Amino acid sequence: MKKISPGALVALVATMLLAAPALAGPTVTVRVEGQTATLLERTAVTLPDTESPFCGAGKRWTVADAIEAATAGNWDRQQLVSTIMGESHTFSDSDYWALWNGVSGSYSYSQTGVCDTVMSQGQEALMLVDRTPPPDFASTSFPLGLRGLPAAVQAGTPVTVSVVTFALDGTATPVAGASVSGGGASAVTAADGSAVLIFGQAGATVVKATKPGSVASAGEPVNVSAPGPPAPPAPPCDTSGTDGRCGTKDVEAPMASFSHLKSGMRFARKRAPRSIEGSVTPDPSGLQEVRLGIKRRLGVGRCSVFDGATERFRRRSCYGWDSFAIGDRAEWSYLLPRRLPRGRYKIRAIAIDKAGNDSIRRVVIRVL
Repeated sequence: MKKISPGALVALVATMLLAAPALAGPTVTVRVEGQTATLLERTAVTLPDTESPFCGAGKRWTVADAIEAATAGNWDRQQLVSTIMGESHTFSDSDYWALWNGVSGSYSYSQTGVCDTVMSQGQEALMLVDRTPPPDFASTSFPLGLRGLPAAVQAGTPVTVSVVTFALDGTATPVAGASVSGGGASAVTAADGSAVLIFGQAGATVVKATKPGSVASAGEPVNVSAPGPPAPPAPPCDTSGTDGRCGTKDVEAPMASFSHLKSGMRFARKRAPRSIEGSVTPDPSGLQEVRLGIKRRLGVGRCSVFDGATERFRRRSCYGWDSFAIGDRAEWSYLLPRRLPRGRYKIRAIAIDKAGNDSIRRVVIRVL
């Protein structure tokens, strides 16, 4: 048997390590909205689990890495981005590329740049053109969001959707006068942001919301099927129940749940949650509101709660609770301004229906 020298063995191991594929990081999406058109529709990419070649040692899974993968390198690769996919904005007219963080179709303005914003599973980076003219230097471009579009619908069946616009802090407000179109269907939103679409032909299509002065929504896919047979008649009404159907009183609360968090989970600081997501079961009265409460304990008797208005933790008794509203969507999410710092956390989601019933779901996690 031929012996391998120590030097040759070291070289062989090094060659094997270099040839090994990089471990996969999170799968995220990137969207680029130019001055007058969408340059890149929502595109999913899986980030390599390696240090960023653009952002310096120790950084990985950054927005810069996501842009590189989604555009196939078609950008200027600068920490202060000026050019993406051939379109440049250099603040010559107070214009620049602004970064917004997205999760589950909601967006908020990022206070950090493409190299200092680390992405996690399912998040979206939205690059859009903003102008901040003097004397206030305030943002003038805000993205739209299209909500309520089902993944599949029958042709000829009315579908009610809604359009919102997002403020810098992620607050969503209904938009009137927005155009919603795709697949031959089109409508304009009413004062409450709602619109009714009717698709005439079967096939896969994409629907977008637009309005002058606003940034277009992402293209939302929908599969339109051919009209089917009429639905069977509803079963006879049982008025003995108490679930809110057939005119009875709804006394059952909707149940909230967390999508990715479970009690007992532990996180390293760099992998700590930033996005908190979940869902609420259907309710006959309709969902009124989802509220979130986050309490942090750091040492004996040192507690604080997250304030949704200021997006900061503030001191609070370890026996008290605060919560804040995060919307009325069954698929809910909240994007924190940064990853949770070290501490022990009790996080609770509260679901409240329009009949006043509520339920609470709690998880307890640690960030080390």
